Amino acid sequence: MKLKSFSIIYFIYIIAISGQLSNELIWSSRTFYPKNINGINPSSDGDFYTSIERKNGQTEIVKYSYKKNKKIATLFSNFSFENFNFSDYDVSNDGNWLLLFNSKESIYRRSSKSYYYLYNIKEKSLKPLADTLLGKQRLATFSPDNSKIAYVRNNNLYYKSLNDLKEKKITHNGSINKIINGATDWVYEEEFSIHKGFFWSPDGSKIAYYVFDEEHVKQFEMEIYDHLYPSKYKFKYPKAGEQNSSLAIKVYDLNNNRTYNFDIGDEEDIYIPRIMWSKNNHELIVFRMNRLQNKLELLSGKINDNVNPNSEIIVKNIYSEKSDTYIDIHDNTYFINENQFLWTSEKDGYNHLYLIDYKNQNEIQLTSGEWEVSKMYGYNPNEKTIFFQAAKKSPTEREIYSLNIDSKKLQLLSTFSGTNEAAFSSNYKYFINFHSDANNPFTITLNDNKGKLLKVLEANNELTKKMSEFELVKKTFFTIPNEDNTDLNAWIMKPAVLDTNKKHPLLMFVYGGPGNNTVNNAWSGSNYFWFQYLVKQGFVVISVDNRGTGFRGKEFKHATYLQLGKLETEDQIAAAIHMGKLNYIDKDRIGIFGWSYGGYMSSLCISKGADIFNSAIAVAPVTNWRFYDNIYTERFMRTPKENGDNYDLNSPINHVSKIKGNYLLIHGTADDNVHFQNSMEMVNSLVKSNIEFDFFAYPNKNHGIYGGYTRLHLYNKMTNFLTENLIKK
Repeated sequence: MKLKSFSIIYFIYIIAISGQLSNELIWSSRTFYPKNINGINPSSDGDFYTSIERKNGQTEIVKYSYKKNKKIATLFSNFSFENFNFSDYDVSNDGNWLLLFNSKESIYRRSSKSYYYLYNIKEKSLKPLADTLLGKQRLATFSPDNSKIAYVRNNNLYYKSLNDLKEKKITHNGSINKIINGATDWVYEEEFSIHKGFFWSPDGSKIAYYVFDEEHVKQFEMEIYDHLYPSKYKFKYPKAGEQNSSLAIKVYDLNNNRTYNFDIGDEEDIYIPRIMWSKNNHELIVFRMNRLQNKLELLSGKINDNVNPNSEIIVKNIYSEKSDTYIDIHDNTYFINENQFLWTSEKDGYNHLYLIDYKNQNEIQLTSGEWEVSKMYGYNPNEKTIFFQAAKKSPTEREIYSLNIDSKKLQLLSTFSGTNEAAFSSNYKYFINFHSDANNPFTITLNDNKGKLLKVLEANNELTKKMSEFELVKKTFFTIPNEDNTDLNAWIMKPAVLDTNKKHPLLMFVYGGPGNNTVNNAWSGSNYFWFQYLVKQGFVVISVDNRGTGFRGKEFKHATYLQLGKLETEDQIAAAIHMGKLNYIDKDRIGIFGWSYGGYMSSLCISKGADIFNSAIAVAPVTNWRFYDNIYTERFMRTPKENGDNYDLNSPINHVSKIKGNYLLIHGTADDNVHFQNSMEMVNSLVKSNIEFDFFAYPNKNHGIYGGYTRLHLYNKMTNFLTENLIKK
């Protein structure tokens, strides 16, 4: 084993210095990893930020000054504590405490648990947050007043005073696969992008929290191949049309040790995708959404000593929104005072900013036009200025803007074309900009709130220099018309010296799911180099954003409503036909590759487009929306009872008999998201239709299919499949 490891390392080294791309170099080395700034945490006063720095085996938390553009202090070094291991951290608002995440263990996509340690910066003392024998904790969070810390353990909610570290148990009925206090269930975590289920009031006197009762949600079991007799991993997973967890919202008052119930209404089949405090220490805002996800209400409830803890907090509706299709849940909600909040909505056909005055029942649209706000960063009350990200210039790019809510003056803050992502200081005087484009890794800069460049923090010059050794081709952007003569955004990578007398095989990379784009002028990491490797083998590689993808307005995105897979497949087939007419593309050697929703799409394309596609790779695909979770699926398809025909009409399982080409199906057996069941049902259908295909399963791997040499093995397998069927053909 030692000799084999040495050989691999030596082989990678030889390839690296010879300037030849390989899967080994891309997937088993860090040659093409960009440098980044990790763990940025702005101080509450807005003057400083902290970050994690790793060098020479040491991991440090370092404090920087925005104004002085330099390092101020090292707050913590693991070298000082016998190489104490930590992967993440948080810092209290007063800057006196660090919370260190030790032995972090992933649960699902966003959730994890750790042994948390408290570090007193002044005293330089390190101690565990709780007895490690009690097990790992989740979601530990400082109170805004710097006096306490709350966390979840074994589905119960706790808090501790930082003065004496005495543990106080808020809930007592937590139970795995039954009751969850202070965290969320699987489907909320995956589809509403929240795993933290408790929230401190602004003054730290109260904690609002979710209670999920998932006892009656149907259980999914995955086989784990880890012992002589494999074990089963069991968790609650509500598939399309199936029952959800019942839900309660509660508020615990630390001053009087009382728990209050928030009135979320009599209707049980609803979602509560967000809860948050307003600017008022006593006002909780609860987002209530119907099961079809086309009606959203914001409910306000006041909590004070006059409320009987045995009765429910009385609420009022402060805002509502309806749609003929669906409403996306977002985090673009910011309360600027006790009467007004900022909001984004697609209600005028594009996603734009609104100022909602819920006291006077008034709203003002702040931005407009055929472009979309993609993210709101926050609001500077002194300058009455909103800071946000938008796809204003193009659906393929992202810029940073500011907007004064009085003058409506819009100012561009980012100067680089491509994709810009900002991390603002707490007072919004500064921001750190993460910029990249399709052919260049991240450049990280410090800027003031007018966009002025103050300092380049990381230029990734080493990686750029390394890339120059490999004669890489440029990813360029163009459009392809579909059958309705709608121009679809696309990118292409083709050999540097293109012989138009030679016919090249074409590989299409697809995702295609609602609101998600692959055609982005942004750095795409290791896949970028894999596509470069394929180009060097003679491939032309493209990706096309079909109808249903984002940042082109509501009509374009919502076109696929109730019929997922139909229009998307038609657009990908139209793109393949268009490319097949070019003089340098071999129309008989067109392949398509996708993962997750993209695997669903590639499976539909090789079947519905059997005369167009020679080969397809589907990794972890959905094969029938009946198998997928209810929040995502019903948002776009409604329930199988309401829309069963379209569930089946656009399921690749029901079209396998049409397949004429080469089909490679790949899945991880421990995929908690898109269950292995999807591929098994696809296999059953393929066998029944006597269709030859290739199949590979990765034992105990989840939706990401990674760990050890897994990615190298996966991409070698896909490369060999494409080479055999599209190059050697």
